Amino acid sequence: MQKKLNIVILIIATCLSMRGQNKPLVNTSHSPYAKLYAVDIEDVIWTSGFWAERFAICRDSMIPKMWNIFNNPDISHSYRNFEIAAGKAKGVHQGPPFHDGDFYKWFEGMASVYAITHDVKTDSLMDEIIRTITKAQRKDGYIHTPVIIEMLNTGKSSEFKNRLNFETYNIGHLMTAACIHYRATGKTSLLNIACKAADFLNDFYLRATPELARNAICPSHYMGVVELYRTTGNPQYLELAKNLIDIRGLVQEGTDDNQDRIPFRQQTKAVGHAVRANYLYAGAADVYSETGDTSLLHSLNLIWNDVVSHKMYITGGYGALYDGVSPDGTSYNPSEIQKVHQAYGRDYQLPNITAHNESCANIGNILWNWRMFLITGDAKYADIIELVIYNSLLAGVSLDGKRYFYTNPLCVNHDLPYTLRWSKDREEYISFCNCCPPNTVRTIAEIQNYVYSLSDKGIYINLYGSNKLNTLLKDGTSIALTQQTNYPWDGSIKITLSKVPDNEWSVFLRIPGWCNEANIKVNQKSPGISLLHGKYAEIRRKWQEGDIIELSLPMEVKLMEAHPLVEETRNQVAIKRGPVVYCLESADLPDSLRITDIIIPSDISFRPLPYKITNSEITCLEGQALAISNSSWQKTLYREVSRQQPVPFTIRLIPYYAWNNRGSCEMTVWLPLKR
Repeated sequence: MQKKLNIVILIIATCLSMRGQNKPLVNTSHSPYAKLYAVDIEDVIWTSGFWAERFAICRDSMIPKMWNIFNNPDISHSYRNFEIAAGKAKGVHQGPPFHDGDFYKWFEGMASVYAITHDVKTDSLMDEIIRTITKAQRKDGYIHTPVIIEMLNTGKSSEFKNRLNFETYNIGHLMTAACIHYRATGKTSLLNIACKAADFLNDFYLRATPELARNAICPSHYMGVVELYRTTGNPQYLELAKNLIDIRGLVQEGTDDNQDRIPFRQQTKAVGHAVRANYLYAGAADVYSETGDTSLLHSLNLIWNDVVSHKMYITGGYGALYDGVSPDGTSYNPSEIQKVHQAYGRDYQLPNITAHNESCANIGNILWNWRMFLITGDAKYADIIELVIYNSLLAGVSLDGKRYFYTNPLCVNHDLPYTLRWSKDREEYISFCNCCPPNTVRTIAEIQNYVYSLSDKGIYINLYGSNKLNTLLKDGTSIALTQQTNYPWDGSIKITLSKVPDNEWSVFLRIPGWCNEANIKVNQKSPGISLLHGKYAEIRRKWQEGDIIELSLPMEVKLMEAHPLVEETRNQVAIKRGPVVYCLESADLPDSLRITDIIIPSDISFRPLPYKITNSEITCLEGQALAISNSSWQKTLYREVSRQQPVPFTIRLIPYYAWNNRGSCEMTVWLPLKR
């Protein structure tokens, strides 16, 4: 037995030593069905500008402030639960059952920041936390503090008895955090915990009934298990990932809410709880990239087309409804209507004031599209990632990194005569459900990992921002370059190559779908290639150190309209410049006007101007709109249209992500259009 154990340990150690050379956020460098792979997590460093500022806020405000909250049991029991489970403190579990997962997400963000800063105090704090988590884990590998604390206090064990206990969700985030921590530090302390947990899951699913197996609520563990396979090379974890997809198809009396009413391979549309859905789609994409199971990719393509054609907000937000119903009832009793929380609605069902758009769903959108991009190299997925990160992602956190939204509506009106479930203002700690803030933290800490991708042909430049890249190709050849730009406020990007391979290779530049008149020069000369918006432009040549690529992406202000079946935005427009969606906030109106009083002429001309909110540099838009002062609508539902003529009024629009940073305000993305 000991000999067998030693062999297993040797195999894992050998795999780690081989794969430890590759340390990207999502490691598809050895994935046989992925066209691209990402650079390592320490290879890109922001130098100045937009994302350097956001990263600094994450490093200096978001991460330490969240630790102070998680480490204060008077506010949050997130870390105290681990201390109780480890026997370091007495008490009962407090907080939602997914508290562990919230903590792991924050920890992953801290590890990602450490990969860039190599801060000694951060490393020491991570070691201290890991020692506590190690003591909290059961000997058989199971780790979920609500159940472990209950067992310590009562002697009763209840693992996987309640499908809403989020055990696999928490463990999935543990796995992802462990892989990132290992890649950032080279230490296996947290990775060992994750492997033991994965081994426990593998044994559980080998003997579990399909009904027990449907405990896969919000399946982060699909992504986690695959990433653990990529990190360790242990084939058992890939088999587990495949089994997790297969066993979903055996569930009886499943629900659209959990995307298990019908087997995944038969699904063609996005349904149900948007966070659970996007995590499932990202996990299925991971399994495809390792197995080449085309039945998975077929469903993913159909579902993706359904979402972007019918169910995605202009900000990249996902999950329109606070509460919806399954369009098809349930599989076992179609006469009953089933409630779906945080739901993908029907096609074109995209309300604004009551838009849910949970931050976690928007982040799940990034995770899913990133994996689809690595599989295909198609720029349409990178376009969606860019849309989300500049709009619905950043809207979830205040500019100073101290307060968070759970939901992300596209309109807030203080006259709404009922209270929505979630606050209209950002909060420092969302006590009822704090899953979104740490998810936002880790995502902002990791944005630099989405900027570049590599292939056998060369390097893909996916996102733009001032940074330095120093990376290696699979053959060990060095590539180094710098980006200099004031993107997203200015579309001029200068790329200077400082290390290049000796042979001919390609630089792929993403031409965003919103840009119609892109221009590229290499050493001040046209490379003579066609430029198509929504595609990558390939420049293939024998590059020299010191070569300069200049990319110009003109940023005209555009009035955007929605499909006429989106009822709530009929005869309205949203304003977009480059990747940034803008909004009107009541802080920029006099007391005599409301956001509902402003009309946008179809021939309006906007001027981009520098502006500052909470010490954050932004570009606002100013233009001559129209205003009509509506009299009170109190106790009035309908009335005759007024003959009052609107008058010219200069408005200021700010980026949607920057709203609610100047006090409690009204806001709208969509505004009436005068043709």
